[in-house]
Amino acid sequence: MRSFRFLLALLLGFASVAHGFAGATATTTRVAVLYSDADGPAESNFAAMIEGMARTPGIEVIRMELAVRFDADQPMLVLAERQSGSAPLMLAAADGPIAVLYPDIGEPYRSVFTTIIEGIENEARSKVVRFAIGTSFDPQQLSDELKRQDVRVVIALGRNGLRAANALDRGIGVVAGGIVSAPEDEVSRATVLSLAPDPALLFARLKEVSPQSRRVFVVYEPDQNEWLIRLARTAAQALGIELVTREARDIKAAAEHYRRFFAEADPRHDALWLPQDSITANESTILPLVLQESWTKGVAVFSSSAPHVQRGVLFALYPNNTELGRKLAASALKTAAGARAPETVLPLRDVLAAFNTRTARRLGLDAAERGFDLIFPQ
Repeated sequence: MRSFRFLLALLLGFASVAHGFAGATATTTRVAVLYSDADGPAESNFAAMIEGMARTPGIEVIRMELAVRFDADQPMLVLAERQSGSAPLMLAAADGPIAVLYPDIGEPYRSVFTTIIEGIENEARSKVVRFAIGTSFDPQQLSDELKRQDVRVVIALGRNGLRAANALDRGIGVVAGGIVSAPEDEVSRATVLSLAPDPALLFARLKEVSPQSRRVFVVYEPDQNEWLIRLARTAAQALGIELVTREARDIKAAAEHYRRFFAEADPRHDALWLPQDSITANESTILPLVLQESWTKGVAVFSSSAPHVQRGVLFALYPNNTELGRKLAASALKTAAGARAPETVLPLRDVLAAFNTRTARRLGLDAAERGFDLIFPQ
């Protein structure tokens, strides 16, 4: 389906095709159906859908095949109108290089950003230029260099990358990733693909691993995760889970919420979610407390951070960094082609899963390793 990633940009930028249909009668609507010759087994499904459209009264279907080829590293979209046999229409996909602004940082985080950038380069199919951003940089010098290289869109990774992107000329499009969340003023010109796993995916996995869990308890710091909790409420309702939320703006308040939860928890039906939160999932103070209490009381704890699983949490979802890079590149291509991206933070859906078999056995759950990418103890 990769060729369809170019489709939205094509439809937004190819208004001239629509004008060619202006001769349709007032009682007939001509609809162009674009589909890919690269989708193989899906073609029979497409044919059935197209035939259904064609039988709809007042609709005339124009079948158009979308092919993708690469000449001199430049992706080309080829539209071939099969019915009329007219010459193919060709339109270059988003041209010009894509710039990646990433933090100038040491290991282990450098490897994470390197993997994301490799995914970007695999998807972009065009020149990708890298700029390492330190704690201090010259916005004007960076803007001048981007203009010199005819960069029209940047992918900002990490806080430093997003901060640098927000200082650039407003004519340069911005897509951001590699962060959990961002202040509202930093999202004013970009779509941010968060590192926080989608709560819908977490809750669905919980129902697979611990089917008896009916209620999920979560403590969160609102400045960091209010946006994520809004999504979690919707996801929990859709899956028939009762979500109990508690706000905590400091570690002391978070610890008190956890103590109350474990004192009243029903280990058969209650579970605890640890989001990526510097306050409520603090590594040195909160995590040891939660792990000790969960082990003693037999309560399932799941997380948005893979290292927590190594320390005893039941399971976690964590980023598939290569696929995240691909998604960032696809979004950047659309932005470069003129598509207006939503100025918001989106949860992570390209995820991998980690599982602790010893914890599963302790909780009396199935310790089978099916469907997990990382297993502890190793």
